[in-house]
Amino acid sequence: IYYGWGCFKVLLAVTLCVLAATYVTDDLPLGIMNQVRWKDRLTFKPPPQITQRISSTTKLMPTTGASITTTPAYTTVTSIIVSTTPTRPPSTVTMKSPSATASTPTASSPEGARLYHEAFPAQYHFTLNEPDVCQRQRPFLVLMVPVHPGNARAREVIRSTWGNETLVQGKVVTTLFVLGALHSDAVLQEKVRIESERHRDILQSDFIDSYLNLTIKTMVIMDWLASYCPGASYAMKIDSDMFLNMENLMKLLLMPQTPKQNYITGMVMWDRPVVRNPQSRWYVPETLYPESTYPTYLLGMGYLFSNDLPEKLVQVSKDIMPFNIEDAYIGMCLKHLGIDPTTPPDPSQFKSYASGPFKRCDYVKVITTILGDANQLLQYWQNFKKGGPPC
Repeated sequence: IYYGWGCFKVLLAVTLCVLAATYVTDDLPLGIMNQVRWKDRLTFKPPPQITQRISSTTKLMPTTGASITTTPAYTTVTSIIVSTTPTRPPSTVTMKSPSATASTPTASSPEGARLYHEAFPAQYHFTLNEPDVCQRQRPFLVLMVPVHPGNARAREVIRSTWGNETLVQGKVVTTLFVLGALHSDAVLQEKVRIESERHRDILQSDFIDSYLNLTIKTMVIMDWLASYCPGASYAMKIDSDMFLNMENLMKLLLMPQTPKQNYITGMVMWDRPVVRNPQSRWYVPETLYPESTYPTYLLGMGYLFSNDLPEKLVQVSKDIMPFNIEDAYIGMCLKHLGIDPTTPPDPSQFKSYASGPFKRCDYVKVITTILGDANQLLQYWQNFKKGGPPC
C-alpha cells in the first residue's frame, strides 16, 4: 500500500507538470519559435488559419505541430512560416553584434535565452552559395532577385537583359538569384545545381520556397548581403517580372544628394490598410499584426537601399513578430530602427504596371515597372535596345 501510494503521487505530479506546460505553450505568439524547449520538443498552439489561394497541387510543408488541408479552390495552412527543418535551438543561432561595444547573446544570458522566430535568417543555411562573388567582382551595386527554383526561364531572360549589364556608368553591378528549397523534386533540384555551376549566380537556402515564405526569403537576402557582401555601396531587391532601366537607376545612385547610409527608396506606400479578409492573398490576422494600417514601406516589386541597412534590418528583426506581407514587414523593421523610406526625386520612375503596347517613351523614363512574364520582358528589352528617338 505504501509503495502504491508513492507511485500514485509521482504520476499525479508528472500529469500536473505536463498540463502546466501545455497551458503555457498554448498561449505563445507566432513571433516566438515554434518550440519552447529544443530538448523537450514542446510545441505551441497553431495560429489562426490563413488561407492562400493556390492550386490544389501546390505542396507546402507546415511547421511542427501545424496541419494542412486541401480543397479544389484553396489550401488552408495553419502556419504562416514553413520550413524544411526543425528550428535550431537558441544556443546554435549565430548572432552578429549590432555594434563593436555590444556583446553577442548566449543561451545562458537573459537575452540569449529568448527564442527567435521562424523568419530570423540565422536559422537557415545556404545549400548553394557564392560566398566570394563580391570579393571577386567588387560591385558598387548588387541586384538580388527572389525567384522560384522552377522559374529557370525568368533567370535565363534576366541574364540576357538587364542582368547582363555588369558595368554601368563605370560602376560594377552584380546580379544574383535567391531561391528557397523544393519540397520533393530531385530532378528539378539537379537542374538548379547544374545551372548554378554554369552561371555562378544562384543562392539557395533551405526554407521551402512558397508565397507564404517571402518574408523568410527577404530576410535571407538581407543576411547574405550583410555576411558576404558588406563592401557594396548599394543593393536592390527586385522581382523577376520587372523591367529595370539600369542607366536611370545608376543616375539616381550617383546623384550628389543620394544618401550613402540609412537610405531606402522605391514606390512608397503610406497608411495602407491591413487586409482582414481570410479569402484574400494578403490576409493578415490581428494575432500577427494588430494595427489597422501598416507603417510606411516600399512596394516589394523593387526597392533600392544603401548596403549598411541589411545588417541593421537583420538585427532588429529578431524582436519583431513575422507576418507574411514581406514588404510591410521590412517597413515595420525600418520603423523600429527609426529610419523613414525616402521618396525618390521622381516618383513616377517606379511604376506599378505597364499599360498598353510597348512605347519607347515610357521605358526611357522609368527605373522599374512590372511586366507580365519573362517573354514580355525579353520582347520589350529588345525593342528598348534598338535605339531611336526617346519619344
